[in-house]
Amino acid sequence: MRILTFTSLFPNRMNPDSGIFVFQRIAHLAKRRGNSVEVVAPVPFAPKFLQRTARGSVTLVPITEGIGNLHVHHPRYLLAPKVSMPLHGLLMYAGCLRYVERLHQKYSFDCIDAHYVYPDGQAAVLIGRSLGIPVVVSARGTDIHTFPGFATIRPQIRWTLRHAAGLIAVSDSLRRIMLELEPALPNVQIVGNGVDRSRFFREDRLGARDKLALDSTDKVIVSVAALKHVKGPDLLVRAAALLKKRLPRCKVLLVGSGPDLNSLVRLAKELDCADICQFTGAVPHDQLRTYFSAADVSCLASRNEGWPNVLLESLACGTPVVATSVGAVPELLANPELGIIVEPTPEAICAGLLRALQQAWDPEAISTHAERFTWESVAASVEAVLARAVGLPRF
Repeated sequence: MRILTFTSLFPNRMNPDSGIFVFQRIAHLAKRRGNSVEVVAPVPFAPKFLQRTARGSVTLVPITEGIGNLHVHHPRYLLAPKVSMPLHGLLMYAGCLRYVERLHQKYSFDCIDAHYVYPDGQAAVLIGRSLGIPVVVSARGTDIHTFPGFATIRPQIRWTLRHAAGLIAVSDSLRRIMLELEPALPNVQIVGNGVDRSRFFREDRLGARDKLALDSTDKVIVSVAALKHVKGPDLLVRAAALLKKRLPRCKVLLVGSGPDLNSLVRLAKELDCADICQFTGAVPHDQLRTYFSAADVSCLASRNEGWPNVLLESLACGTPVVATSVGAVPELLANPELGIIVEPTPEAICAGLLRALQQAWDPEAISTHAERFTWESVAASVEAVLARAVGLPRF
C-alpha cells in the first residue's frame, strides 16, 4: 500500500522525542513488504522574529527531513494559540491541503493514516474527502478523554468519527468512550502500542544507580511523565510526603518537564518532602532505560491515559509498576506479577508503593512478559485495518 501518515505529534529536528510512539508504529509499518509511507507532520506557522522563543522554535524545523527510514514533511498552517482551538482542525486542513495534493499527484496514495481524532484526524478526513482517499483515524488519549468536553469541539470529533473509513483505539477504555460519543460506529479496532526492545531492556541495578549517582541502599521510585495535571505529578508528590513518614530512606525521581514544575517544587517544600523528590527534567528517550533499571518500582499517577508507553518500557526493563486504574492500565497490568493497580489518590498511591517495595518481584519474568508487545505485531494489525479501508484483501 501507498500510505500517507498525517500527524502533528511526530519527531522533528528540534524535538527528536516528540511522538516517538507514533514514529515507531509508522516506521515498522513502512518496513512491511509492499508498503511505502510518506509522513506529513504539520507545524504551526511562526514569524522569524519569534525564533528565539519557545513558540518560535518551530521556524527551525525544516520543510522536509529524513527521520529513521521515513521521509517527513512539515507544512505550515496558521494558528493563534488558545484562541484558535475550536478552529484548529479546519486551520490545519486549510494549511495542508495543497501540500498534500502535490504529494498525492506524485505518490498516488491508497489511504491516509491519521493520529489523534482532533485536530489531526478532522483535518485528515477533510483532506481525504477532498482527494477521494479513505482515512483511518487512531484515537490515542486526550483527543477522546478531554476534548469532547468542549462544546465547540465535541461536534467536530463526532463528525470525524462518523466520516472516517476506519477507526483505531489504543485501548478498550478509549473504544468505549468513542462508542458513547457515536453509538452507531462500525467496528472500532483496538491496537495498542509496542515497546522498543533495542532501547528498553534490563540493566544491572547497581550499575544504573552509579550512573545516576543514587545511593545503593535507598528505595528508589521513578515516574516518567510530563509535569502537568492530567499525569498526576501532584498526586505523586503528596504520596511521597506520606511515604517519607513510613520509609525515610527513599527517593522519588520525577522524570519529565512541563508547565507544573514550579508549583510541584513548591508543593514538595510545603509538604516537607523536597529532600526525597528529585525533579530531573526531560531525559532523552534512549536514556530512560537507565532510570527504569535503577528503580525498585516505577509509578504512573495519571488521572487519564490512553495507552501509557512508559508502563511497557518499565516492564521491559524488569521494573514493576504501581499505576492508577485509568486507560489501558488494567489491561496491561492484568497479571498481578507485573505490578499493582491503585486509585488516583495520594493515599492509595502511597499504599501501593509501600506494598510494591515490600514485595518480592521477578525482574526476568517481568521483562519477558513485555517482549510480546512488539512494534512488528502492532504494524501488522494496523496494516490490516488500512487494507480493509481501501478494500484490499486482509493478509
